[in-house]
Amino acid sequence: MTSHLATRLREGTQKSHTAAENTAFMKCFLKGIVEIVPFRKLLANLYLVYSTLEAELKRHADHPIVGKMYFPEIDRQSNLEQDLAFYFGDDWRSQIVPLKAGQVYVDRLIELSNTDPACLIAHSYTRYMGDLSGGQALKHIIRSALDLPSDRGTTFYEFEQLPTIEAKKEFKEKYRHALDSLVLDEATILRIVEEANYAFTLNRNVVDELEADVRAVLDPHVFELLTKQDRAGSTERHHSHAAA
Repeated sequence: MTSHLATRLREGTQKSHTAAENTAFMKCFLKGIVEIVPFRKLLANLYLVYSTLEAELKRHADHPIVGKMYFPEIDRQSNLEQDLAFYFGDDWRSQIVPLKAGQVYVDRLIELSNTDPACLIAHSYTRYMGDLSGGQALKHIIRSALDLPSDRGTTFYEFEQLPTIEAKKEFKEKYRHALDSLVLDEATILRIVEEANYAFTLNRNVVDELEADVRAVLDPHVFELLTKQDRAGSTERHHSHAAA
């Protein structure tokens, strides 16, 4: 029996994925506009999200559903700690503050862990599959824009246990197979897909809160030119190519 959850998640979140890629913050980011102040804030809030998500996934490592999707080899917390030390200094813990949207994100993860832990899978899927896919392109944009030292500043995007493109591809296939192998009823599948869409919304709300920091350093006309046109979502493009 297969849940086809990987396909249900990919197809069921395409519009949300596209909306997340078309925030003003991400449009500027993808065009190489990476400002240090909002980027540091983003990393700080990602740290709060990932440290919470990974703690709750570990908490449910023996859960009959969540446990099958617990892969500590892709944890991001320690990598983010290295980046935060680079951008904020050794006392980074005393400096990072959650955005309002970041706190909502963290609170949602804790709520799910306490009430419907199977839906943590939705957050794992949206975060880690993104990091292993589009996140790798973002790493190169950041390195170029900020002129970083060769071994510092983008540790978040480094997967030491998946060092090659092939290794990342194999892991993503392993992850999708694990999703499809879950024995789930239709109601649970629908809840997970709905939560994945909400995960994209939570992420979008975080970067929307950072938009003012980006606007502050750009000429208003330049900002409008950079952000006025929407782009086709990466998952929608992938789906259309696959269907062709």
